[in-house]
Amino acid sequence: MEWQDEGLVIGTRKHGETSVILELMTRAHGRHLGVVRGGRSKAMRPVLQPGNLVAATWRARLEEHLGTFVVEPLQARAARYLDRGAALHGVTTLAALLRLLPERDPHESLFKMADVIAERLDSPDAAASLMAHFELALLAALGFGLDLERCAVTGTRHDLAYVSPKSGRAVNREAAAPWRERLLPLPRFLLELPRHASVEEVAQAFRLTGHFLMRDIFVPRGAAMPASRNLYISALG
Repeated sequence: MEWQDEGLVIGTRKHGETSVILELMTRAHGRHLGVVRGGRSKAMRPVLQPGNLVAATWRARLEEHLGTFVVEPLQARAARYLDRGAALHGVTTLAALLRLLPERDPHESLFKMADVIAERLDSPDAAASLMAHFELALLAALGFGLDLERCAVTGTRHDLAYVSPKSGRAVNREAAAPWRERLLPLPRFLLELPRHASVEEVAQAFRLTGHFLMRDIFVPRGAAMPASRNLYISALG
């Protein structure tokens, strides 16, 4: 068994004395693991840092085996994160969110979004709005997408301003008035890309996506929200 693909480095763990098990989010093969021989060497350590983009060749005798990776660098980004707290917390958060996907389940659109975010993490304003969109897309990929197309009460698409924390459906401003305090604000930039997002809008977006990530994904799995996500949001302010 053999294939070649591009992959975003999510993380590594030690394997034997000189090797590592590399975790990639690949373009066509989903989240995938494999052994990198000599992955702990001085030459390979900088290549296998989270956020880097690599060209990967995976080989195994059988498809269900762990297999091995041979990788070459395509985009070395990790060094740009070192003196930027938001970027470091951001790449850790991105990796944690990608690990929610089933292993070897292809999600090319999520790979593309994650790769763009990794490229822009050292520009916090640009990356933050993209990260919120990524969380929305991740919810949808896992079967818990929000319905932000039209108002749940009136059926219209005009002036959508809130989301029901129970149904995950949008509500327009007028219809939401009697229950506004019980609803989650829906920032406009989540509906209108490309659009600049203010600090307040980004905070609202993460509150929105965070509510549904916790309720529908982390709590049912008996897991906590990654600490890095709160640190990332705090660093943006």
